[in-house]
Amino acid sequence: MASATYSGALLLCTLLFLVHLSSGNSEVLTAVNITWSSINFKTILQWEPKPVNYAYTVEIDGNRLIRKKTCVHTTATECDVTNLLKDVKDTYTARVYSVVPNRDVDDFDTPSYEVSPEFIPYTQTEIGMPTIKTFEQKEKTLKVEIEDPLTPYRFNGSFQSIRDIFKHDLEYTLYYWKDQSTGKKWANTKSNQFEISIDQGKSYCFYVQATIPSRLNNRSSQKSNEKCTSVKREELDGLELEAILIIIAVAAGVLTLIIIFSVVVYKCTRSKAAPTKKESMPLNA
Repeated sequence: MASATYSGALLLCTLLFLVHLSSGNSEVLTAVNITWSSINFKTILQWEPKPVNYAYTVEIDGNRLIRKKTCVHTTATECDVTNLLKDVKDTYTARVYSVVPNRDVDDFDTPSYEVSPEFIPYTQTEIGMPTIKTFEQKEKTLKVEIEDPLTPYRFNGSFQSIRDIFKHDLEYTLYYWKDQSTGKKWANTKSNQFEISIDQGKSYCFYVQATIPSRLNNRSSQKSNEKCTSVKREELDGLELEAILIIIAVAAGVLTLIIIFSVVVYKCTRSKAAPTKKESMPLNA
């Protein structure tokens, strides 16, 4: 009797476990690891996990923004919230609701949700890579012009640059050094142009970074591409390994032909000179 009771209990536990496994795929989970990813004010909200048999809805709230929903009933784990964050100095939070299909967030029973950390675009968005628009080395002067990174926001039909938003809170730093040297110097400017004194007759390499001095963290942008004033050096740096090997092979071939030609000419000259010397000797010799 005890054995039968034990077998029955074991069977019941097994059935309950199988039911739990089968229903696990339909479990509605709350979002975790909610993060803001933002470059040049292009802002994406991200979270986990991937939903199964349910979806997410995002709601953005700000000090000066009435709550607005976006990415309604999405099965993705990210949401582009850029257009809701146009007041870049406002402080925002996001709620990520876990919703069951055919059931709206506005129902009486509020779906489970998780709240994101606060986000202030002006102080937290990363500054992307600036572009070196033009540069010129003339005698003892190096001139460099910078192009501001663009943002997703438009004004009068054109995309605003980071300077349109940061204004005088934006500056650039130019890092420069003599080509083939390791000693770097730098210069700062509040404008988009540099004009610095350098040694005449020397080639220079350089890159730039944008900086927001008012920030306590995340002050500097990504580095721009490196440029060099020596055009020949830049062309060589831009060549792929295959092209460089071809150039080396061609140069070696030309050098080999020159050596072979020199040897042939030398032998021909020597063979012509030998009979002349023999003919000048006396007959009895």
